[in-house]
Amino acid sequence: MLQGIGNLPKFKKTIDLAKSFTIFVYGHHRTLACLRSSTLKREIIRPGVTRFATAYLTLQSMMEKKDCLKKMVVDSKWYDLPDVKSKKGKDATATVLNPRFWRGVSLCLKVFEPLVKVLRLVDGDVKPSMGYVYGELLKAKREIKEAFGNVENKYREVMAIVDKKMKDRLDSPLHVAAYMLNPYYSYNNPAIFSDSNVVEKFMQCVETFYDGNDEKEYRDVNEDLDKFQKRQGSFSKKMARSCERFEFQPASWWRLYGGGAPDLQYMAIRILSLTSSSSGCERNWSTFEQHHTKRRNRLTTERLNSLVFIQFNNKLLSKKEKIARKSNYEVLLSSDASEAQGFFFEGGDDHALAVFRDEEDEGVMPGTGIPWSVLGEAMGTNEQLQPRRSARVARELYDEEEWESETEDPNHLEDDIAYEDDEE
Repeated sequence: MLQGIGNLPKFKKTIDLAKSFTIFVYGHHRTLACLRSSTLKREIIRPGVTRFATAYLTLQSMMEKKDCLKKMVVDSKWYDLPDVKSKKGKDATATVLNPRFWRGVSLCLKVFEPLVKVLRLVDGDVKPSMGYVYGELLKAKREIKEAFGNVENKYREVMAIVDKKMKDRLDSPLHVAAYMLNPYYSYNNPAIFSDSNVVEKFMQCVETFYDGNDEKEYRDVNEDLDKFQKRQGSFSKKMARSCERFEFQPASWWRLYGGGAPDLQYMAIRILSLTSSSSGCERNWSTFEQHHTKRRNRLTTERLNSLVFIQFNNKLLSKKEKIARKSNYEVLLSSDASEAQGFFFEGGDDHALAVFRDEEDEGVMPGTGIPWSVLGEAMGTNEQLQPRRSARVARELYDEEEWESETEDPNHLEDDIAYEDDEE
C-alpha cells in the first residue's frame, strides 16, 4: 500500500528531489560539515525498518529543518564551496529554494502520516491492536481525502491503492467485528450498529467463533449485542465512559463491564486481546528451530515445549525492560541504515537489492549472514545448499597475500561529532 502510493508521479517526483539533495550533501565532506553546522549536528536522514518509512521520516526531518536549510544555501560559506558550483550543487540549491518542492513535501506528509500511524499501530506487538486496525484505516482514508481538499479527482488514485490493499486483508470479518466490539468507535458513532456491512461481517465472525453452537450464536447476536448497543446493565455505568479515550484497553474494559453479556464478553476479550503483527509467531518458530535440530531430535515434546517457553519468555522480559528504559520507543526507527541507501548515494536501492541477490547466490540467507546449510541443519533437512566459493580457497588467498590499507590524508579527516537526536 505505502510503496504503491510513493510510486505515484505526484509523490515520486518530490521524493526523488529529496534524494538528490541528500545524496549531494552526504556525498561531500565539506557540504556535510556545512549541513551539520547549520542544523546543530542534527541529521536529516532518519533510517527506518522499511524503505517507505525512511522516505517519510526523512521528508518529515527536512520539513522540520526547512528554515535551517534555506539559511544554509544562501549563506556565503555554502556558495564558497567548490562542490556547490557543479551542476548537482546548483540543482541541490535550487531544490531547497523552490517553493513547489516544499509544497510537495507538505502534501506527501499529509498523505503519508495517517498511513504511517496505522503502520506503527499494526507493526507493534506490545499493545493489542486488533480492535483499532479497521477503525484507524477508515480514519486515515478520511484524513487523506481532506489533504486533497475532498476533491475526488485528486485523491482517486490514492484511494484505489488503499482499497485494493484493504480488500480481503484488512476488512475481514475478524477486523470488522473487532471494530464493532471496540466501544471507542461504536459508542462514539452509534451508526456503526446500523451499518449492514459491519453487522453482516460481525455475524460471520460469530458463526466462525462459536462454530456449531447455535445456542451461543443466538444469544450473542440477539441478546448480548442488544445490551451492548443500548448500554444496559453494567454497560451503563459512568465508569464505563473510560472507553472515550484512545489509550484505553478494550479487552480490559470488557472484563470489567461485560459481565451482563457473558457470551459476547468472552468473544470480545479473545478478539480484542490480539495483536496485528505476526512477528511474535515468527520469533517462536525460530526458537523451535534452534532447539529441535538433527542432533537434538530425541527431545520429548514436553521438554521441547518447556525449553521454548523459557527462552521465548526470557526474550519477552528483556524486550519489556528495553522498552521501559526507552520511553520514546519507536517501531519504525532502526539503527540499521540498510533501508536508507537510496538517500545516501545514487542507485542505493538497486545496490541493496543486488547485495540481497549476491547473498542468495553465495549460499547465505539474505540479511542475516547465516549460510543456508546451517538453516537446513536446524530444520532437520538432509539437503544442504553449498556456497559457490569455499572457505578453504578464501583462507589460501588470505595466507598468500598481505593486505595493506591505504593511509588517509589527515588533512581530510573530520573530527568526531557527537550527534544529537531531532527531539534534542
